[in-house]
Amino acid sequence: QVQLVESGGGLVQAGGSLRLSCAASGSTSSIYAMGWFRQAPGKEREFVAAIAWNRGTPDYSDSVTGRFAVSRDSAKNTVSLQMNSLKPDDTAVYYCAATWSVLRLRTKNAYNFWGQGTQVTVSS
Repeated sequence: QVQLVESGGGLVQAGGSLRLSCAASGSTSSIYAMGWFRQAPGKEREFVAAIAWNRGTPDYSDSVTGRFAVSRDSAKNTVSLQMNSLKPDDTAVYYCAATWSVLRLRTKNAYNFWGQGTQVTVSS
């Protein structure tokens, strides 16, 4: 089992920045990749970013490419999401997730473990 705890959400004005962190504990040696997803009210949970745990190759959705950056610290078992140039459309609950899978990292069903989520609100 893997436990995930997110932190760093909050309220920010459009154009501002936030940094989310996700601390992993438990059987972290089994993790292949970590992902960030978000879910706005009335919408499906959508892929934001993912990074392979050991090789560190990031992947981003089109909507955040160039604005968000995902990084990991394997020694500390943490993954971070630096969010810059935030827009009101970025408002959502952000979830950290971990997967054993090497495939379909943009698909929420590929992930085995989820954090509780952290709210990000961007005001216009």
